[in-house]
Amino acid sequence: MAMMAFVLALAVNAQDSDKYTNAMTSTLSRIDSAKNADDFLALSATFERIGDAEKSKWLPYYWASFCQVLGGFTKNVPAENDPLADRAERLISKADSLQKDNSEVAVVRSMIATLRMLVNPMQRWQEFGGEVERQLGLAKKLDPSNPRPYYIQAQNLRNTPEQYGGGCSSAKPVMEEALKKFAVFQPASLLHPKWGLKNTEDLLASCK
Repeated sequence: MAMMAFVLALAVNAQDSDKYTNAMTSTLSRIDSAKNADDFLALSATFERIGDAEKSKWLPYYWASFCQVLGGFTKNVPAENDPLADRAERLISKADSLQKDNSEVAVVRSMIATLRMLVNPMQRWQEFGGEVERQLGLAKKLDPSNPRPYYIQAQNLRNTPEQYGGGCSSAKPVMEEALKKFAVFQPASLLHPKWGLKNTEDLLASCK
């Protein structure tokens, strides 16, 4: 009887795992086809529901926060950035509570700080610009092989005026470093982050 109960428990766990993997895979497949802010925010809500159902998995909350931030960037309405950033912050904090000291979490935190800074860059640079750099530095330290903090840093430099130390000349070496890391980076699973390669290639092309 004990063996039968053990086998049944394994079967139930396998079914639950398949259900989770299928839900995540299906939702992840829709990120590349998202066309507007509403699409990204809807995906964020879906990932959050998956996370709430699973309770112990960090990746749904990571992706929920990531899509929330992309929704904010795509919406591009500074007056709405803080509420979107607040929600993204709550979601990434849930991911962080389940997966401590994670490089990918730090990357998203840097993106959230950027979203807040864009409300008023001149007024908010001192507070949130420093947070962006701190989180990117932490992401690099936690996983030196992760190309995404280099891509985000390069993008930030590309979008910073030359008189403030930005522009293509400052960004290109960081883009090239990101591409080197993308060339050898292997995500831990099909559900783990692997985004950024095409973005980096497009960013580099914009500097030629």
